Amino acid sequence: MSDEAKKSDKATLRIWRGNAEGGEFKEYEVGTYPGMVVLDAIHDVQAEHAPDLAVRWNCKAGRCGSCSAEINGKPRLLCMTRMSHFEPGQPITVTPMKTFPIVKDLVTDVSHNFRVAKRIPPFKPRPRDADGHWRMQQIDIDRIQEFRKCIECFLCQDVCHVLRDHDKHDSFAGPRFMIHLATLDMHPLDTVDRRPMMKEELGIGYCNITRCCTEVCPEHITITDNGIIPLKERVADDFFDPVRWLMRKISPPANKKSLPVLPDPIKATTKTKKKQDAEA
Repeated sequence: MSDEAKKSDKATLRIWRGNAEGGEFKEYEVGTYPGMVVLDAIHDVQAEHAPDLAVRWNCKAGRCGSCSAEINGKPRLLCMTRMSHFEPGQPITVTPMKTFPIVKDLVTDVSHNFRVAKRIPPFKPRPRDADGHWRMQQIDIDRIQEFRKCIECFLCQDVCHVLRDHDKHDSFAGPRFMIHLATLDMHPLDTVDRRPMMKEELGIGYCNITRCCTEVCPEHITITDNGIIPLKERVADDFFDPVRWLMRKISPPANKKSLPVLPDPIKATTKTKKKQDAEA
């Protein structure tokens, strides 16, 4: 089948073009073919209409999480959303993720997420058993295995209303990092107590269980029910149950050591600059 025959049907893409200072929607018509995904259509727009269109992508296989955007208002991966999913003849609107600062066109600055990741103390296992091995129960492995499927597309961060609508980036880590914290907190070999930082610095209390993060996860991780809710219950038990709170004060967890959350370097630099300006 020739390329012209494959692309006999047409689709209209309505793409946001611009940068942090402003922009507008522009419409492009592209040919479609069986199996085509939105990222294919974006590439056709680059090839035939707008070579300067900026879009971030890498693997085109739903593994790297790079091509996150919003399609008809819903956070999705461009490479995993088929054109056949949409009604024929209706424009397909593609916009950058709303929660993060725009760099250009469909590319956003997601560096905030990497700064949050650096603030969380990493996995620190207990010493090996006498025979040189670590032992875990299979149920403990199964419980956290789901969380390891995360590809860090940050769609859950984008749809989270605490970050998206209330701009609590300084107060709330977001669902991606709640899942990361759940992986560490539920690991039977880990020796770091991160629950105080979940409550204070990383703002787990801000999540009110809307489950929107679970709905958009391309890996179908049950973020809310299997990760965030158990974490909220553990934090509530430790800090709001009077008996557990007293026991923690009298006798801290023997197998867990609390470490301070690391500061956000950009936030710390901003505070230092403001202090210097005030003194000057």
